[in-house]
Amino acid sequence: MPSVVMAEEMEVERKIMKKSLLAEEMEVEEKSAEKKTKKEKKSSKKTKLTSESAPDDSNSKSPVKFKKEKKRKALEIDDEEERSDTSSEMGEPMNGSAKKKKKMKFEDGHEEEEEEKEENPNSVSNFRISAPLRETLKAKGIEALFPIQAMTFDTILDGSDMIGRARTGQGKTLAFVLPILESLTNGRAKALRKTGYGKAPSVLVLLPTRELATQVAADFEVYGGALGLTCCCLYGGSPYPPQQNQLKRGVDIIVGTPGRIKDHIERGNIDFRSLQFRVLDEADEMLRMGFVDDVELILGKVEDSSKVQTLLFSATLPVWVKQISTKFLKPDKKTADLVGNEKMKASTNVRHFVLPCSVSARAQLIPDIIRCYSSGGRTIIFTETKDSASTLSGVLPGARALHGDIQQSTREVTLNAFRSGKFSTLVATNVAARGLDIDDVQLIIQCEPPRDVEAYIHRSGRTGRAGKSGVAVMLYDPRMSNFSRIERESGVKFERISAPQPSDIAKSAGVEAAEKINEISDSVIPVFKAAAEELLNSSDLTPTDLLAKALANAAGYTEIKSRSLLTSLENHVTVLLECGKPIYSPSFAYGALRRFLPEEKVESIKGLSLTADGKGAVFDVAVDDLDAFLAGQENAAGVSLEVVTLLPNLQEREPSRGRFGGGGGGGGGGRGFGDRRGARFGGGGGGGRGGGGRGSFSRGRGNRNSRW
Repeated sequence: MPSVVMAEEMEVERKIMKKSLLAEEMEVEEKSAEKKTKKEKKSSKKTKLTSESAPDDSNSKSPVKFKKEKKRKALEIDDEEERSDTSSEMGEPMNGSAKKKKKMKFEDGHEEEEEEKEENPNSVSNFRISAPLRETLKAKGIEALFPIQAMTFDTILDGSDMIGRARTGQGKTLAFVLPILESLTNGRAKALRKTGYGKAPSVLVLLPTRELATQVAADFEVYGGALGLTCCCLYGGSPYPPQQNQLKRGVDIIVGTPGRIKDHIERGNIDFRSLQFRVLDEADEMLRMGFVDDVELILGKVEDSSKVQTLLFSATLPVWVKQISTKFLKPDKKTADLVGNEKMKASTNVRHFVLPCSVSARAQLIPDIIRCYSSGGRTIIFTETKDSASTLSGVLPGARALHGDIQQSTREVTLNAFRSGKFSTLVATNVAARGLDIDDVQLIIQCEPPRDVEAYIHRSGRTGRAGKSGVAVMLYDPRMSNFSRIERESGVKFERISAPQPSDIAKSAGVEAAEKINEISDSVIPVFKAAAEELLNSSDLTPTDLLAKALANAAGYTEIKSRSLLTSLENHVTVLLECGKPIYSPSFAYGALRRFLPEEKVESIKGLSLTADGKGAVFDVAVDDLDAFLAGQENAAGVSLEVVTLLPNLQEREPSRGRFGGGGGGGGGGRGFGDRRGARFGGGGGGGRGGGGRGSFSRGRGNRNSRW
């Protein structure tokens, strides 16, 4: 009888188990088909085992065995659930479903927030950064490290020599500032760092320019100051005594340019016996600026290089930089390279435009470019010469110049005013291109293509920094400039645009003027109402027309002038010439024009350039002369002239450096016939009258000293 009762109890328990398994299967029904199949197989096996235990019901040990079996099954079911949840979480990066399952499992929301934070591996909390530095970074709005910073942090902190490469604007400065500071205060260099009055420096940072040196020194002062470390900045153009007094009192970090640091070494003001770090930042630029001997002398002053950690950061790796790394870095040095074997590229956050423009049209064109593309932010304009920077800053409203002939104290005042927003347009030579990190620089304008690709990369890199977007506009003379090489070697894809037309600018300015009018207090109406009524009564214009003129005046426009697409000259239009056959040279185009136009009209055209397809030529004509050109074409068979609304692609040609005229055929292909004919095709030596000039073939005439 007991065996019968026991059998009945076991039957009841078996039914309960089946119900439990059935409920479990329904609960995981939403999971993947593969997991569901596995679970069903395991469930069927467990059911089979349960049924197989029934024949042993008469055995006195069977109840114990059954309880153990039931307990084991329950544990297996729990494990199955655990594995299912785990695999779902691991699959989150692929399908993003883990967040949803997290919400189902964790209703308080706390776990979800932690999951969000763990998703960014470059979060500051994931690195060995002390609390004071973390707080300083947070105050600066930095919650995660940039890739170059994340790649180098642990390697530098652990003591390895390092070569770091990254595109401009990607945070190379903090890539060495943060780990160096941590090492000096909490890492391996802490025990070796000197303290007290007259302490010798632990860190030396070399940079190519004064502006970059002051900027890096400012970062060390901000972040190092949070840890109680001191820094001094040494550069030329400033008096020696204050620098000597700082060095005498003792500093932890020296930042400076090679020339001034070399002077202090020769004067006995710097002692490298306690040096722990030496850093070369923008090493390729030091090579370009001629600091090779000074840099090697300074690095060679360290008696035992094995005790010093050397860090080299450079956007490119020319031969000298590689030689420096071989000579002064340890053989087991590490490399953090975000560029690799790819072409050196500009920031991916910047849109790159090219716009044809003559030299004489720059001053009129640039304010319109700023109005269209600056989005209210700061603008930096780069020129090739110091004279050009000074001249252009003098004619642009509210602009200031920055170049090497300006005293250092004045340059510092100018940069500080630009950073603080006291003025929004800075006109600079290449002195300001490297490394300057100024917030909210929205627009970069380069007045002509630079001589080398690196210069373009670093100039355009002054915008679009730290993940922000920006715009870079490069002006070019279509007859002389070749920007295809920059595209080819840098990976930049230029967007070709025409000059903003005054009518478009006026529309934008009119909207701004209307907004300002709406902001004016109604209290002025009674004062000006009588004058407004008198104007309405005395004018033949409608109230709408009068208001339009008032808006134009408020926006600074008293008349609207057309602007050519080719040279951006005001009161000019761009005309396309076609002859029904290929046009291989500018001389052929000029010959076609002389067939139906007087010589003075041919002489007046500006910037003649050949089209890329070889079938035509474009040039600019004064609006007043347009009718004469269009009417004259009827007298030349096979010749057609057309005013273009979209500039066609043009042939590009780099100015040659041969002996004939110093510039040689611009635009599309003159061969250059020597000085006697005046560098006839508008290359660097010749040129026509006025700003654009056509550089025409003029027998027996000398060089006209083109304004180009």
